Amino acid sequence: MDSAARFRPWNLLPSLFDSTECVYWFSQLNNYLIWERPLLRVYGSSYKSPRLTTFLGEENISYKYSGHTHLAKGWPDWFVPLLEMVDSSCEVKFNGCLLNLYRNGMDRMGWHSDDELEIDDTKPIASLSFGATRDFVLKHRHENLRESLPLKSGDLLIMYPPCQNDWQHSVPIRKRVVEPRINLTFRYYR
Repeated sequence: MDSAARFRPWNLLPSLFDSTECVYWFSQLNNYLIWERPLLRVYGSSYKSPRLTTFLGEENISYKYSGHTHLAKGWPDWFVPLLEMVDSSCEVKFNGCLLNLYRNGMDRMGWHSDDELEIDDTKPIASLSFGATRDFVLKHRHENLRESLPLKSGDLLIMYPPCQNDWQHSVPIRKRVVEPRINLTFRYYR
């Protein structure tokens, strides 16, 4: 094992869904969810989110980040088979999912860790992608380590504790990407 590998608390499951399933799920998510572009507060400044978002989960699960609060109203029936597949792959029963729609390569996510207090930090976080391939970049907080993972449609990235304590991640701008991508981030909320 190389020295950097010991710092990688994640596992990438490539092509968990085949191409037909990816097209189906992208269409379902894109057409049946209500997407919004919330106003976010970061370091005292407010700005419109550089991507579209929505939140699903067990009834009354809430998630607050950057001054915006999402409240779940229960899992839609059509979504449950997807949830069960991810739960089974991660051996966790997730109770909430933040979804991000990146309309093209100009939509992005800045450096951050998923370390809000309502997230149970003893459980993994699963990131599932449908649509365009986008780079998911991680950098270690204390070591000079950086990794870029090109997440393709149907890929599932599982981030295990203590990933959120030791690493930050981002989805940077990629001007050549013209297709949309939907990312689903499954978490267990306290």
